[in-house]
Amino acid sequence: MAIRVTLDRVLLDRRMSLTELCDRVGVTMANLSILKTGKAKAVRFSTLEALCRELQCQPGEILNYEADDADSDDTQKAAE
Repeated sequence: MAIRVTLDRVLLDRRMSLTELCDRVGVTMANLSILKTGKAKAVRFSTLEALCRELQCQPGEILNYEADDADSDDTQKAAE
């Protein structure tokens, strides 16, 4: 997956536990753990909005795009 979740880093920067974030956002610990470990296939905008509100951050601080090798190969082939 090319989208990386950096929730751990943001939580550490904010000195906030995952449990505290769960309580503030109203999302279960299981669901936030799935997101935090990068196993989530999708995230609702309402959840992302709540995370950003409580962490006082932008979506780009939580989600980061990194090109996979396959993505780079496809882009290079398209350019040829």
